[in-house]
Amino acid sequence: MNKRIVVALGGNAILTEDPTAEGQQEALRFTCEKLVGLIKQDYQLIISHGNGPQVGNLLLQQLAADSEKNPALPLDTLVAMTQGSIGYWIQNTLKKALTSININKHVASVITQVVVDENDPAFSEPSKPVGPFFTEEEASRASIETGDVYVEDSGRGYRKVVASPKPISIVEYPVIKQMIDNDIVTISAGGGGIPVIETEHGYQGVEAVIDKDFASAKLAELVEADYLLILTGVDNVYVNFNQPNQEKLEEVTVTQLKQWIDEEQFAKGSMLPKVEAAINFVENRPGAKAVITSLENVNNFFEGGSATVVSND
Repeated sequence: MNKRIVVALGGNAILTEDPTAEGQQEALRFTCEKLVGLIKQDYQLIISHGNGPQVGNLLLQQLAADSEKNPALPLDTLVAMTQGSIGYWIQNTLKKALTSININKHVASVITQVVVDENDPAFSEPSKPVGPFFTEEEASRASIETGDVYVEDSGRGYRKVVASPKPISIVEYPVIKQMIDNDIVTISAGGGGIPVIETEHGYQGVEAVIDKDFASAKLAELVEADYLLILTGVDNVYVNFNQPNQEKLEEVTVTQLKQWIDEEQFAKGSMLPKVEAAINFVENRPGAKAVITSLENVNNFFEGGSATVVSND
């Protein structure tokens, strides 16, 4: 059986300086050309992606048009909308790239719900900023009116924060796995997935944002992937980053990474969640590996080059 790779694309791999639909699709052409290289090597590809910039822009549009006759939609619905739009762009762009080199494969997107625990501590300590900036007075008034939590953000004003709970399962994973078994390139768990809780009447969306790397790790575990490939802006993870004793990490174990986490070697807002997601995957999928590297370095790594490779002890 061909090796399975879950590839986690960042939202910024899609949105560059040009926020138009055309600009984002142009960015994806480069991305898909790199991913085609893995398909040419006979890997089974499962693509997940971020949506931070896109869902933020959509939220601004919703708030700008909010009225009694045209009310703004809730956050879980906005995640679903960006899953659909980004999935549409990726599947069409990737299909064109495959056709250009005479590879005939189906590519399809799955609107994906990710189950979270309604008792997750994240719901009592919301921390993920979403939406526009407000003055302190505006934020205070909005908080009284809606009960939402607003925090000061890097001296730029106040922003609403929502929970970022950990994923515990993926509703559609059996369908996704069937598609993979039938050699269909799948796009799923976009934007970390639509956060839902399980109730006696079915699944219910909640206002939250799931980290896309944690969701990708859960997806990779459930579809029995051989690799979780987390793409970022650098070819390798480093310790003592930007210091004279900076060290590039290549082959590392879970134990080593946990020690470096205790030493606060990885920035909370950037590399730490990627490292933690990599640990979660390899601990729950014995024998598999997580790889953290850049999009530009992907094919070089799978042809014998360097990247940060995480394995269990």
